[in-house]
Amino acid sequence: MRILFRYLLILLSVATGALFLYSAWTKVLPIQPFEYTMVEYLHMPWFMAAIAARFMVGLEATLGGLMVLHLLGRRKEVLKAALLLTIVFSIYLVWLWATAGNEINCGCFGDEIWMSPSVSLLKNFVLILVIVLLLRFQSGFVFPMSNGYTAFLALAGIVLPFILYPISKSEPNWLRKDSYTIDLSPLYHPVKDAGDTTVAEVVYPMVPDIDLAEGKHIIAFLSPSCPHCRIAARKMALMNKENPSIPFYMVIGGVASDLTDFWKETKAEQLPYSRLHRAPFLQFTGGIFPLIIWVNNGTVEAKSTYNTLNRTEIEDWMKQPGKPD
Repeated sequence: MRILFRYLLILLSVATGALFLYSAWTKVLPIQPFEYTMVEYLHMPWFMAAIAARFMVGLEATLGGLMVLHLLGRRKEVLKAALLLTIVFSIYLVWLWATAGNEINCGCFGDEIWMSPSVSLLKNFVLILVIVLLLRFQSGFVFPMSNGYTAFLALAGIVLPFILYPISKSEPNWLRKDSYTIDLSPLYHPVKDAGDTTVAEVVYPMVPDIDLAEGKHIIAFLSPSCPHCRIAARKMALMNKENPSIPFYMVIGGVASDLTDFWKETKAEQLPYSRLHRAPFLQFTGGIFPLIIWVNNGTVEAKSTYNTLNRTEIEDWMKQPGKPD
């Protein structure tokens, strides 16, 4: 019975570590939504949020990796740190639920798994119980210099995200709430992503057949798999049916995904669109989509969410004098 319990503890340690690793991995696909969440809900300056996001991802991945390797420290420092981190995340989830509601993605698994704050809190409660059980009964591997190896791996793991995902020198446009000039040239000069090469030759070249930097346009950057993007596209299709003169344009991220299901759900195939590889798409959106911008002669004058997109407001904006070139 003891042997069975011992192996169960080892399995729990590996499973918990794997969950930490998966959570860290999803937060960097891409990392910008995690940064954005800290800016939006914790009101951090962007540069501080960028540092905090990489530190938290590195710490989470490090703790997960050490738990999988069963290097828990002589005094179980790894498990204690994992417990503290889970409690900190839980406090953040309570704050997020109180300030932003329960109908948002908490970002615990990035955009890979949509999870509300309440569901994530339940997940964390179970996780805390498991970590407490491991703290009580599990010791991990202890050998000469084990603490030294653990400390070295911890330091390397925390530093690694700063190397793999360097912080931009300037604040990205997708964070800005004021009016700003936008460079739309990546739409007209697409660069292939390595991950899209299988379909790229078939899909490209596919660039806008109008000059989006001239005149007024409502440009929506949409991911075909994002449920909120599909809602936005459906709203735009309905608005276009009521008023075909509204200058909607969709930029759909990725070239490898099939759009059959997207068109079936949104009924937006009549709207003009083009597709864009992942890297430039993320440069525009920061991984926060749908991004809906109101562009007047190359200047972003406003942004909308899929909730706030309003036909009357757009029609009033269209009647206003255009921005001089």
